[in-house]
Amino acid sequence: MCDKRKRQCVCLRQVYKSCLDGLLPSYQAFYRVCSRLTKHQSTLLSGQDKQLLVALAGMDVSVPHVAVVSLAVCCRALKLCKVPAAVLHAFDDIRLQPASQVVLGLPEHILAPHAQPSPNPVQLQMTTPFPVTLPGCALPADFNKQHGLLAKPYKHLVHRAVLEQHMGEFKSFSTNPFQLNRKGIAHGSRTWQNSEKQVYLFLGYCHHYQQVSQPTLQLFLSSPLIAQYVSFHIAAGHSQLYIRNFLSCARCVLRWWQSKPGGNHPSFVEGLEWLQTLGLQVADQLPRPSKDPKGLADAGKWMSAPRLVHLIHGAELQSQDQMQQQGVTVETSRDMHDAALAAMTFSHLPPVRLSCIRSLVVPAYTGPCLHPDCKEPSCEGNRLSITSESPLLMHIQLPHHKNARKWGKAVIEFDVPSDLAQLLHTYLGAPRKALLEHHLLIGDTCPYVFMDMHGRGFVAAAVLTLYWQKWLVSRGGVPMNPSMCRQVFVDERQSNSATAGPSNQGAAMVMGHSVKQWDKWYDMQYHPRLAQNAVDGMQSWRAAMLQSHPPAAPDLTLSSALHCGHVLVSDSEESRYQSCCSDSDIDIDLD
Repeated sequence: MCDKRKRQCVCLRQVYKSCLDGLLPSYQAFYRVCSRLTKHQSTLLSGQDKQLLVALAGMDVSVPHVAVVSLAVCCRALKLCKVPAAVLHAFDDIRLQPASQVVLGLPEHILAPHAQPSPNPVQLQMTTPFPVTLPGCALPADFNKQHGLLAKPYKHLVHRAVLEQHMGEFKSFSTNPFQLNRKGIAHGSRTWQNSEKQVYLFLGYCHHYQQVSQPTLQLFLSSPLIAQYVSFHIAAGHSQLYIRNFLSCARCVLRWWQSKPGGNHPSFVEGLEWLQTLGLQVADQLPRPSKDPKGLADAGKWMSAPRLVHLIHGAELQSQDQMQQQGVTVETSRDMHDAALAAMTFSHLPPVRLSCIRSLVVPAYTGPCLHPDCKEPSCEGNRLSITSESPLLMHIQLPHHKNARKWGKAVIEFDVPSDLAQLLHTYLGAPRKALLEHHLLIGDTCPYVFMDMHGRGFVAAAVLTLYWQKWLVSRGGVPMNPSMCRQVFVDERQSNSATAGPSNQGAAMVMGHSVKQWDKWYDMQYHPRLAQNAVDGMQSWRAAMLQSHPPAAPDLTLSSALHCGHVLVSDSEESRYQSCCSDSDIDIDLD
């Protein structure tokens, strides 16, 4: 490759880097301008020259021809793209450079981190300098389209060899119980699923909107891409919690890169600090929207506790009546299943976590614990058991809940109320068997108490959420998220008009947290209610103050004579007065 061609490649590389830094609208626009200026002439390239240009242009490697542009054409195209003058001066400097053999020594040093994917790059470092502000983002017309790599149009990209190797190594690094080059404890199954989802969404964004043909985890080494992705979510109106979850995942990916050979570059330390600063500022500038029952009710996302209890109770009675009148059919069995699911979610019990309800197994199940993170050989999992048939006594034990680790593996367990036990016992008999036979799952193939319309357990939380919302609307309710039942319960228990019921501490224990967390996360009326109670209490305080006898007024008569309108004070009093004045002056100066 001649020196002129080398300088030309360096020039194109600078164009690509400028695109990542947000100086150019897109490299594709620049490439099209260059093509027009060269009248779409193409030249067959070979070797490293072709590989470099193909990677820079974001084109498929199967394309045999790539347009070759000269330095003069490149500079004219830059002017047409209206890039800043500083970039044009930088290109003039590149044109005057001698041979660039040092820069072109290794392709990994030339290309951006995502231009040439490699399972183990020779040199690991982040793209510098880091953006000092977020770039602007105009939402594309199809921004609502599913763009994650797990979406149907892009699933073929998930099976690329490099990406598969990256994901396997990252999962092993994150979930190994003992990984001494990793900070913190191992990721649980739920945490890993969320991290995997965030990774595929980011890679899908880079593939769909940034035209990256081969997305890999090397894209997380590009801070401009991360900044553009955050701007995309802000423009789309997504919550700060969603964005901060992605930034947390990005920090985990960087720590994984940092643990690999050659990952001791100082840019990783700067990158982790940059991501942390970005997360703090996102949380500050995108505060969580304030929610209150009235606003949620106006939006059709809230039901009061009395209305929800009556709706679920009506579903229980109707399912039992239909079972008696029509017998055991698929329709009556499904209605009883739905009534039992709703009764477990709200009404009879303090709202148990949905993850515990989804993982609850039937009494007849005798296999090992189904929780993916369980390492206890004798654990029976989250189980519904029958203690006695006559009288009917049922027991629920939940060893796997969100705070199990914080509570020292303490188990949430309690006896089921008689009305709910009778409903569950009826459902677990002939109705559940009819559902299993209808879905060609004979016997106890499905070990879970509750199942979806295909006879499978609610393994995914989103499936249960959609199922619950559709059932609630069919019963005349609103499409309220089932997890919102916890807020409905806490709102009633903490209100000034709360009826007699369970103790707050015991109810919080069944819900899997504490009363302190009620005030922080679940009680949406906590601050306005306390403020109003304080103002109302001040009226009785004021009345008590008015009824009390005021103390005798102090004698304010001055014993000193007056002279010329001034008070005569003694020398000692004058010194004290000056001392007080000097202290006061000091305080004012400090303020």
